[in-house]
Amino acid sequence: MNNIKSTGAVVALSLLLGACAIPTSMIPRNERKNLPEQFANSTDTLNSAKVKWKDYFQDPYLNALIDTALRNNQELNIVLQEINIAKNEVRGRKGEYLPFIDLQGGVGVEKTPRYTRSGAVDATTEIKPGQEFPDPLPDFLLAANFSWQVDIWKKLRNAKKSAMMRYLASQEGKNFLVTHLVAEIANSYYELMAYDNQLEILKKNIEIQQNALGIVRLEKQAAKVTELAVRRFEAEVLKNQSRLFHVAQEIVEAENRINFLVGRLPQPVMRNSQGFTELTPATVYSGIPSQILQNRPDIRQAELELTAAKLDVKSARASFYPQLNISGLIGFEAFDAGYLLSKPESMMYSIMGGLTAPLVNRNGIKAMYYNANARQIQAMHQYERTILSACIEVANQLSNINNMKSSYDLRSQQVAALTESIDISTRLFRSARADYMEVLLTQRDALESKFELIETKMQQMQAMVNVYQALGGGWAN
Repeated sequence: MNNIKSTGAVVALSLLLGACAIPTSMIPRNERKNLPEQFANSTDTLNSAKVKWKDYFQDPYLNALIDTALRNNQELNIVLQEINIAKNEVRGRKGEYLPFIDLQGGVGVEKTPRYTRSGAVDATTEIKPGQEFPDPLPDFLLAANFSWQVDIWKKLRNAKKSAMMRYLASQEGKNFLVTHLVAEIANSYYELMAYDNQLEILKKNIEIQQNALGIVRLEKQAAKVTELAVRRFEAEVLKNQSRLFHVAQEIVEAENRINFLVGRLPQPVMRNSQGFTELTPATVYSGIPSQILQNRPDIRQAELELTAAKLDVKSARASFYPQLNISGLIGFEAFDAGYLLSKPESMMYSIMGGLTAPLVNRNGIKAMYYNANARQIQAMHQYERTILSACIEVANQLSNINNMKSSYDLRSQQVAALTESIDISTRLFRSARADYMEVLLTQRDALESKFELIETKMQQMQAMVNVYQALGGGWAN
């Protein structure tokens, strides 16, 4: 008999150990690409990402818009609620590895048939001399239930830590959204100022063309030009007058784009567009590439997601191990409510511990484990991809700042030359040394060059915004 018990114990132990065997791990090793020591053509050690947006942008109207958006933007408020959801998830995970205690109370009655074994026994049982067992039998219960899954393999603790990492990642996700929101408002604001300046340029150019049209009409009366010249100048004036309405529509849409980001209904956007072409972009310090690992919220978010994925693998791995569950009950039960708390004999208690492990058909556990591994590898690649994207964004925007500055300087010279050409062509036309087409084309080229100058200034200011965002600036208040 003892041999049989020993053999059974050995078999049970072998099955238990076999149940603990887990598949081969697929944990990745290399998680971070080597970053360059510095960005191209940059020896900065300071980093503009450390500058708060209130100090980086000097326009009070723009700062007021950003400040309002950080309070009212709907997308940002939605993300804040997602952070609360993630925080509650941490609280829920924490509760899973703590003991559960439930208070139970109950009242019932039972009528046992007399001519059965239980009924016959009850009928012959005396509680006290001369007092039979109650029939029907009341039942009063007051007890506390206890259950606890002992987290010996840290399965539940790792799940809680994973939820904590995702909660922290959701906060970084909010910071990343703030950087986008700040940059989008600033870019739209500079775009709106550019449209204002284009509208003013167009109005002034129409006035110049109308004056030229008057000259052509006088020249026609003097038989120096034909009706064709008059019609061509009239068409040019009408074309630009029509263009006024297109620019006006662009202004309305740009204003409402800002209103949407700020979280308010359509209304005029306060700004001072005068002197837009004289705006000087803020000096940008790129720092060293390794600083973006700390400054960019999306990189920190990806790193926290990777840490959470690692903890998920550990938690899934623990599912292959035996689990220890302890349960118990303590309380009082009696058929008379008066005996419930007054009689020590009414007390009852029980405690039980059990060790369970998966043995047959573990495909579900394997699937969860393989999925956790796959998500970890996915998170690793996402982390590397985020770092790579950040480095490329910074490099592109640093180059863009330099190129836009050079382009703006050259376009300023082009505008000056063409503006002077308008007066020259007009004087030559009056002295019959140039035909009307030269005047018309010169005015057209001058207008387009001024429009392109404004667009280049807008792109220059937006490059200042975009490099600030690429470096990880804008989320710190």
